[in-house]
Amino acid sequence: MAKVKELSLKEGDAAPPFASVTQDGKPVALADFQGKQVVLYFYPKDDTPGCTKEACGFRDRFSDYQKKGAVILGVSTDSQKSHQKFAHKFNLPFLLVVDESREIVQAYGVWGEKTFMGRKYQGTHRVTFLIGADGKILKIWPQVKPEVHPEEVLAALS
Repeated sequence: MAKVKELSLKEGDAAPPFASVTQDGKPVALADFQGKQVVLYFYPKDDTPGCTKEACGFRDRFSDYQKKGAVILGVSTDSQKSHQKFAHKFNLPFLLVVDESREIVQAYGVWGEKTFMGRKYQGTHRVTFLIGADGKILKIWPQVKPEVHPEEVLAALS
């Protein structure tokens, strides 16, 4: 589990606004969810073991998130087509946000150097932000264990 250097965003900060498209090519912006709690989770790559485990965990507890009035948005730098296949393959009921330009991952400070099997490269760190109804960051998980993370986030929802 790669440690994100130091996130520039802190709890209490305003969440950086963004606009993009979903796996279905529909426009989506953070502003669309004003008045709701948003679980904004960043993950490295569609249809890889850890990312699938995390996405399916959110899927399996989706109705619990809905009962708490929370919206789940998954973000990676994969293409719309990749997101569409991933969402369809695992019946993901929430939106996946396309960030091929890396604007969102950079705005949230989750893009950076990673190491895998001794090789260094640039990629998306697995980090989750819980954004309050007022648009401020309520909680940040800078290190995520995909197996238990959806439960941790659910427990933190007010």
